[in-house]
Amino acid sequence: MTFRIALSGLNAAQADLNVTANNIANTSTNGFKGSRTEFADLFAVSLQGVSSNASGNGVRVAAVTQQFAQGNIEFTDSNLDLAVSGQGMFILSDAGALAYTRAGAFQMNRDGYVVNSQGQRLQVYPPIAGGTFNTGGLSDLRLLTTDSPPKATANVGYILNLPANAVPPPVAPFNPADPNSFNQATSLTLFDSLGATHTGTMFFVKTATANQWTTQLSIDGTLVGAPQTLQYSNTGLLTAPVGGNVAFPAYTPTTGAAPMAVTVDLSQSTQFGGNFAVNAVTQDGYTTGRLIGIDIEETGVVNARFTNGNSQALGQVAIANFANPQGLQQLGNTQWAETFASGQALRGQAGNSGFGLVQSGALESANVDVTEQLVNMITAQRNFQANAQMISTADQITQTIINMR
Repeated sequence: MTFRIALSGLNAAQADLNVTANNIANTSTNGFKGSRTEFADLFAVSLQGVSSNASGNGVRVAAVTQQFAQGNIEFTDSNLDLAVSGQGMFILSDAGALAYTRAGAFQMNRDGYVVNSQGQRLQVYPPIAGGTFNTGGLSDLRLLTTDSPPKATANVGYILNLPANAVPPPVAPFNPADPNSFNQATSLTLFDSLGATHTGTMFFVKTATANQWTTQLSIDGTLVGAPQTLQYSNTGLLTAPVGGNVAFPAYTPTTGAAPMAVTVDLSQSTQFGGNFAVNAVTQDGYTTGRLIGIDIEETGVVNARFTNGNSQALGQVAIANFANPQGLQQLGNTQWAETFASGQALRGQAGNSGFGLVQSGALESANVDVTEQLVNMITAQRNFQANAQMISTADQITQTIINMR
């Protein structure tokens, strides 16, 4: 019996050494979670429930449990390197089979999909209209490689001041080629539906009526519609048109693009004493853009940035959590699979309750403390030596009994 008890101790100590060796070997593995050996004693129990051997029958390995504590976050030079700061795992798809990982070293393959070193695709919630995401479904994250389509200018906004002491110009009627027929002019760049640029010019003419002006828009030197009247109050604020929006008729470009209908917002224009001043001008059009970068927010939203200043949401990184992470099945390559013991995957969005944040340009290190593991190694070694000595002692006792005459 002594041999068997000591042998169980040797096996337990060897299992402890194996777990410790695996922890130390993976100290540089991104997303690795260290394991712990848990032991339980053995007792022989009779049918009446009373122990038939008070000294016990040895020890067994009750479980090898993984410890899902947070590892250190280390920053990298690649914005496709991702780390979860807090609870949750990335979801991977391998031809439809889902796996879960904390290792976020991703790159783009030749087809534009974001994958890990095993070719498994990172899962995201696909974007839907309105700037939100379909959290009820998963899709592969694919980075756009085509150009961003252009958008025609439809709305222009000005913050400007017209001089209150202005007088009607000396030349009438208005002629855009004669600077003596208008008081002020300002230009901006407009875009058509094909992304081609056009020069838009706003002209301002003081009328003989107090606090009244007319404005005229020309595109590429062609006047668009008739002059529009602007009426200001005796305090210099715009009173007409109501709302301050001046809608000009459509202009058909020579590029073959769709007609351009431009509305100019002058609600923040004023007529105060002083000089003519344009403080700000905005317009909502842009030309064709090429992909220049990918940004990933801490909430997991993946945005593509283009040369035209536009950005497009490609998806939101899906995060999964489990009621019992220690019940997950290890698959290797720092991945786990869902089991009955782990419970079903609870999917969510980064930053929501119960889920951590996504850190772009960073990787999570193994949560293994080498110093602690070395101490565990020494302890397991001492346990192994002690049980081996127990076998040696039992052998000597047995040999003494055998040699008795």
